[in-house]
Amino acid sequence: MKFYKYQGTGNDFVMIDNRLGEWDDLSIENIQKLCDRRFGIGADGLIKINSAEGVDFEVDYYNSDGSKSFCGNGARCSVAFAHFLDMIEDKTTFTAIDGIHEAEIKKGIVKLKMGDVNNINTDGNDFVLNTGSPHYVKYVEMLKNYNVYENGNKIRNSETYKKEGINVNFVEKISDKELFVRTYERGVEGETYSCGTGVTAAALTFMQKSNQTSVGVKVLGGNLKVYAEKDGNGFKNIWLEGPAVQVFKGDINL
Repeated sequence: MKFYKYQGTGNDFVMIDNRLGEWDDLSIENIQKLCDRRFGIGADGLIKINSAEGVDFEVDYYNSDGSKSFCGNGARCSVAFAHFLDMIEDKTTFTAIDGIHEAEIKKGIVKLKMGDVNNINTDGNDFVLNTGSPHYVKYVEMLKNYNVYENGNKIRNSETYKKEGINVNFVEKISDKELFVRTYERGVEGETYSCGTGVTAAALTFMQKSNQTSVGVKVLGGNLKVYAEKDGNGFKNIWLEGPAVQVFKGDINL
């Protein structure tokens, strides 16, 4: 199998060009093996770029445990990969598990249009919303020293969220224009260096209170930016922007 390794602010992915359908039957066990950091390539997730009618391509995303989801950083890396393969120029439309997305790429920076968010719910003092994947958002202080794994795992496996699973984001306000976000991801079952849908979820809860239309977000793997317009209790025209980089490529036997 020929593969490419991409990362978007430290959120890393095994990318496979599957336009000919060669890897349609890739098993969950294969995906787990390829994503294993000791016995495989190592990644937070695996993405197959498939052919699709009416759009440029399909993003077929799998978490490292083999479960399917939508991944914002994975989608951004998919756009960079499609650009590398000369499938697209600077603008594209593609489909993913949550529907159709638009995106732009310029000098390695990918700006991805996310789905509209109709409402933001609360759980005590915290927030729950879906930005393509379900997210729990909790504001904390001293996030740098916060135990993300322990606290994230506790919320993700609580009675309320255990069955379906939820991604848990811990947020610290740095300034009126910037947040620091760390995320415990379901499907990875640990902290990742960045989570695009989580960053978006955190930014929207902040924008709801601050009435801003953009916010910068610092993650362990770098910096992202989120743009959005308020629409009732929700948001529309939501965009996630940041770098997407090819790290290496290779061949592996399954």
